[in-house]
Amino acid sequence: MADSEHVARSAHGIGTRHDLPVSPFYAFAGAFAALLVSFLGLGLLWSRSCLTGEAAGRPLPAAVQRCADARATTLALRALGLAAYLALLAHLLLGPDDPARNPAPAAVYALFWAGLVPLSLLCGPLWRRLNPLRTLHLLGRALLRRPEPDRAPPAPLGLWPAALGLAAFTWLELASPAPASRAALLTFLGAYTVLQLAAAARWGEAWFARGDAFEAYAGLLARLSPFGRRADGRLVVRNPLDGLDATERVPGLAVTLCVLLGSTAYDGLSGTAGWTGSLQTSPLGRTPTATLGLLAVIGVTGAVYALCTAATRVRGAGAAFAHSLVPVALGYLVAHYFTLFTTEAPHAVALAVGAGPGPVPEPPLEPGALAALQVCAVVTGHVLGVVAAHDRAVRLQPPERAVSGQIPLLVLMITYTLGGLGLLVA
Repeated sequence: MADSEHVARSAHGIGTRHDLPVSPFYAFAGAFAALLVSFLGLGLLWSRSCLTGEAAGRPLPAAVQRCADARATTLALRALGLAAYLALLAHLLLGPDDPARNPAPAAVYALFWAGLVPLSLLCGPLWRRLNPLRTLHLLGRALLRRPEPDRAPPAPLGLWPAALGLAAFTWLELASPAPASRAALLTFLGAYTVLQLAAAARWGEAWFARGDAFEAYAGLLARLSPFGRRADGRLVVRNPLDGLDATERVPGLAVTLCVLLGSTAYDGLSGTAGWTGSLQTSPLGRTPTATLGLLAVIGVTGAVYALCTAATRVRGAGAAFAHSLVPVALGYLVAHYFTLFTTEAPHAVALAVGAGPGPVPEPPLEPGALAALQVCAVVTGHVLGVVAAHDRAVRLQPPERAVSGQIPLLVLMITYTLGGLGLLVA
C-alpha cells in the first residue's frame, strides 16, 4: 500500500475513508506485543477481582445531582431530542434528494450514529433522556389518557430486538442500494418508529432500554463513561471499567455486540479495492452480494467469539464475558468513524442552519496522526477487553485455572485485533 492518502466514497454514500499510511508490520507487531504484555502482566499482578461494578464510584456534589434529576432538565432534554427528530423528518420530506444539499443523510450517519459514541462516553447514558421515541410514547399515552402498561417485556427477549434493529440499520448503511436517499431513510425511520411505539404501547417505557437498538447501543458505550449511577441511584465519577463490569447479563448481549463488531468490520472491508471489485462483478448484483458479505462477517465474528468462550469451560461464558467486547467495539467505532464524524457532522449542521452547499471540511488530523489514532483506538480497545475479561475470569474460575483458562480469550482478542488492523491497512 502506498504511503499517500487514499480517499474513497464510503459505503453509506457520504463522507470519505482514509487508508492507514503506516507499515502493516509495525501495526500488527505493536498490537500483538500490547496484548501479550497486558495478558502476562495481568496474570502476574492481577490475581483477584478488583472491579466492583455498580457499587463503585465517588458521588458527585449534591447540587450536580439535583440539577441532573430536576424535572426542568428532563423536559428540556426531551424537547431537544424531539425537536431534532422532527427537523430531521422535515428535511427528509421537504428537502432535495441530494446528500450534498440535504443535511438529513449526514445527520443520520455522522451526527447521530457516529456522534452517539462521544456523547455516550462523555455524558453517560444521556441518549435515554434525549430519545424522541420515549417522548412520543409519553405524549401519546398522555393524549389518549392511557396508563402505563404494567407488564414488562418478556425476559427471554433480552437484547435480541436491539440486535435485529442494529442489523437492519447497518444493512441500510452498508448494503442497501441507496443508503443516503430520502426514500430509504424515510422508509426505515417510519417503519422503525411504528414498531418501537407499538412495542412500547404493549410493554411500556421499559421496552426502550432493551428493544430500541440505538438506546441499547448508546447504553453499552456509556458503560465506559467515567460518569454513571451507582446501584443506590447516586451520580458518581468512577473507573470506566467498573461501569463496564456492571453490564447486565441478558439474552442477546453477545449477539448485539457481535452485530456491532461485525458490521463495523464489514465497513472496513467495503472500502477495500478487492471487495469493491467483487461487488461490481458479482453475478448476484451489488445489493445481494453486499448483504451476504455483511451477514458473513457478522457470522464469522460471532462464531469466533462462541468458539473461544466455549473453550474457557466456564458455564455461561458467552454471557459472562460479553461485556469485554464493548471496548473492542468502541475501538473499531473510533477507528472507522472518526473522520466521518469530524467532517460530515459539522457539514450537516451547517446545511441545517441554512448555509448553502459547500465543500466538506478537511479531516482535523494529518494522515500520520490519523493512522496513530486508528491503531491506538483498536489496540486500546482490545487491551481494555483483556483487562475486563481477566477480572471476570479470576472471579469465576478457580485460582489454578484463572490464567490458563484465559488463553482462549487472549486468542479471541488477538484474532479480533489482527482482523481489525488488517481491514484498516488493506
